[in-house]
Amino acid sequence: MIQLKTNRRDFIRKTGGAFMMASLSGGLSLADVIPAEAAAIAKSKPTTGYAPVNGLQLYYEIHGEGKPLILLHGGLMAIEGFGPVLTMLAKGRQVIGVDLQAHGRTADIDRPFSLEAMAGDIAGLMKHLGLKKADIMGYSFGGGVALQTAILHPELVNKLVLVSTPFRRNGFYPDILVQQGYVSAAMADQMKQTPIYTLYAKLAPRPNDFPKLLDKIGEYMKKDFDLSKQIEGITAPTLIAAADADIFPPAHAVEMFGLLGGGKRDGGWDGSGKPKSNLAIIPDQTHYMIGADPRLAETAITFLDKPVTAAAK
Repeated sequence: MIQLKTNRRDFIRKTGGAFMMASLSGGLSLADVIPAEAAAIAKSKPTTGYAPVNGLQLYYEIHGEGKPLILLHGGLMAIEGFGPVLTMLAKGRQVIGVDLQAHGRTADIDRPFSLEAMAGDIAGLMKHLGLKKADIMGYSFGGGVALQTAILHPELVNKLVLVSTPFRRNGFYPDILVQQGYVSAAMADQMKQTPIYTLYAKLAPRPNDFPKLLDKIGEYMKKDFDLSKQIEGITAPTLIAAADADIFPPAHAVEMFGLLGGGKRDGGWDGSGKPKSNLAIIPDQTHYMIGADPRLAETAITFLDKPVTAAAK
């Protein structure tokens, strides 16, 4: 039996929730935390809108110009959570940030949380925007949505970037599974003292829906999943990125890389044996801050800019 060393109150105080990078809000604007990046985002004046998809009014905003990249945030977050990563990505491409169901500026609907359904939302958004194909990058919960988009709608995905995204529930460290079990409406009042609620209350169309959001994401996290077989069928070149101190061991990311054909042979002097998918472990980093780490942006840009070759899977 797992011995829990952190009680509910300490868990809320220390982490501010299940997936949020607590330093990016909490009454602070982006300008307070990362002035250069915030100024760049403000100057860019992104195009914003709502796409009517699957009963949702799905909020999106478009930064930069060039090849489209759909950017999906983590659970209990919003587009703002990517901070400097969004700014860096938008320097050379059209970044389409999305607030997923019940997150940020997208109001909830009477539908349980399902990565498959949210993948359908992304497919609907692409149709709304007239995009036949796009690169997709997701972090944590958003990485799960990106992964399901590649599985269920492969014709829409050019390249895939999965950041801190587990593919099996038992890939999480055992104590993380225990902590996830805390997430429910019962934490709502205590969570109001955290950066998560500050950002939610600022952006959400209906701030009073916060307890419902906690209940839905808590129920979602209790469900078992194993996408090993589905991952083996992914054809899009994929970058697996994780922190070296993530919520699952680096071996989990390596295993996922293997399911995509990585780590099977020597790449060769001329690189002809390299797989089309890549693996990156960001050093001295955690799950909660990797989504805003400039090194993640640099790694993703290198991968996304690389020409697609006929290399072995």
